Amino acid sequence: MKIKAIALISGGLDSILAAKLILEQGIEVEGVAFKTPFFGARKARTAAQNIGLPLFIIDITEEHLEMLKAPRYGYGKNMNPCIDCHILMLKIAGKRMEAIGADFIVTGEVLGQRPMSQGRQSLGVVAKKSGYQEYILRPLSAKLLAETKPEREGKVAQQKLLDLQGRSRKRQLEMARQYGITNYSTPAGGCLLTDPMFSKRLKDLFAHHRDFRVRDIELLKFGRHFRINNTTTVIVGRNSSDNKAIQRLYEEGDILIYMTHFPGPTVIVPYGGDEETCYKAAAICAYYSDAPKDVENIATCTIGKNVTLITTKAFHREDMERWII
Repeated sequence: MKIKAIALISGGLDSILAAKLILEQGIEVEGVAFKTPFFGARKARTAAQNIGLPLFIIDITEEHLEMLKAPRYGYGKNMNPCIDCHILMLKIAGKRMEAIGADFIVTGEVLGQRPMSQGRQSLGVVAKKSGYQEYILRPLSAKLLAETKPEREGKVAQQKLLDLQGRSRKRQLEMARQYGITNYSTPAGGCLLTDPMFSKRLKDLFAHHRDFRVRDIELLKFGRHFRINNTTTVIVGRNSSDNKAIQRLYEEGDILIYMTHFPGPTVIVPYGGDEETCYKAAAICAYYSDAPKDVENIATCTIGKNVTLITTKAFHREDMERWII
């Protein structure tokens, strides 16, 4: 029977090379990519197309958010729960493997490349807790790791597997040249949970709104954020792109503010607030607009279908510093 594998594809070079090592053995490979509010599958889609790999994209938002609230193995430097995230991905990939009758799972992990999630112990924990330990093949470092079921059963040629280790990428770059692979994402970045500013905002959201929605996470990606009290955040667009995103994410019940007669930001107060909240948000809006700072100006305030004009004077920078997230 035809041997078939599932390959986790992130769009990075390691995951591409791991898939290529298996493809060139004549094994049928289906790429699998995941998406959440913190990372998407666009780079994976491009990578899969470049090597002629069919790609199956799975939205794991619900499971990922539940895990993110209290990851068993904790967070990394920021809000990145890398070990728990890898366990979750491999659990779901394992179910996909079973669903299509594949023989094993391929990942691009390299022993010792990432101190938190790719040490020998961490790789072992991830494989074991996923429930598919015997089926997880890491082709780039397989010669340095415990033998897996597809190796024992001769479904892969062990002599064609590698012994990559550590953070140097010299051998991967040489392999990329040999394969003619030029389009791949960089190792750093890709997941918003590794970003310090985004992580700070997410921690604030978790602390004040445990019943958050996906839209609340989307709003964290745009603008300047000010927490003016325990229940209320004011978000100020930094540029036209932010302003458009804020307008797109606006819902009835929010407060939306912009200066009536001067260019400036779009401001949103998710879930609304009282009259004092409106005035504070308008004063913040005035500060970041082109309106004169020491005189009163007019702001347009939209709440649902009601539009009102607010006379406001811009806050001073020091007045707002205590609210900045």
